[in-house]
Amino acid sequence: MAVKDKNGLKTIAENRKARHEYYVLESLEAGIELAGTEVKSIRAGNVNLKDCYCRVINGEMLLLGMHISPYEHGNIFNKDPLRTRRLLLHKREILRLFGLVKQDGLALIPLSLYFKGSRVKVQLGVCKGKKLYDKRATEAEREMKREAERAMKDRRNME
Repeated sequence: MAVKDKNGLKTIAENRKARHEYYVLESLEAGIELAGTEVKSIRAGNVNLKDCYCRVINGEMLLLGMHISPYEHGNIFNKDPLRTRRLLLHKREILRLFGLVKQDGLALIPLSLYFKGSRVKVQLGVCKGKKLYDKRATEAEREMKREAERAMKDRRNME
């Protein structure tokens, strides 16, 4: 399930819904605090980023709503699948992001989860919500690109 790219990053899960629902204005990398059985479950690919989001509470960046299935060979050390997890960022980054979210009405959405070496990292996006007509325009643009590529491919095959 995990795919390694040219930078040595092994992508575990992507939040495709986030790219559909939001404009990503900025992205950054954060570490995540996990238990041992959670890491084993993530290595097996049992993670879902679909409805998760980030909040700053008491000066800490927290990830809420990420589902990590319990490790099947685990025991009493398995954690709650939907528990709140702490993200590891510098205090200045947390304060800057908190200011952006409060002032500009932006949201902090996890875009992907990946291994960087042996560490699990989360790519966070500073996002602004799309309106319905924006989503339709994006879909129409994507469809036009597909049609153009098909036409070019057919043209090359005819020659």
